[in-house]
Amino acid sequence: MKIRATVICEHEGHILFVRKARSKWALPGGKVERNERPVGAAARELEEETGLNVDGLLYLQELKARDTVHHVFEASVVNLADAKPCNEIIDCQWHPYGAMDDLDTTDATRHIVKSFLRRL
Repeated sequence: MKIRATVICEHEGHILFVRKARSKWALPGGKVERNERPVGAAARELEEETGLNVDGLLYLQELKARDTVHHVFEASVVNLADAKPCNEIIDCQWHPYGAMDDLDTTDATRHIVKSFLRRL
């Protein structure tokens, strides 16, 4: 079973999505390394993929999807305007809440975002 830290960055009715080459849109995040806590992986992955620095992380949920356990966090970020694709990420965009159904994304990402939006 893979363990993943997944991050939701929300700002003024928009959520930040990232995309690797030839991949679907996803939320920032990635593998929790050996001897790393999910919260540390969330902050690290967000910075590695988007250049954003975390001011705080709120644990939202655990989601099991196929062979992956997602530890989902909502991020408070200090440099929202600086979001840019970094490392393996080729695109990084803010999409309005209502755009979720129009994005090419995985079922897990769709479930995480819809769960997040229900609590607003």
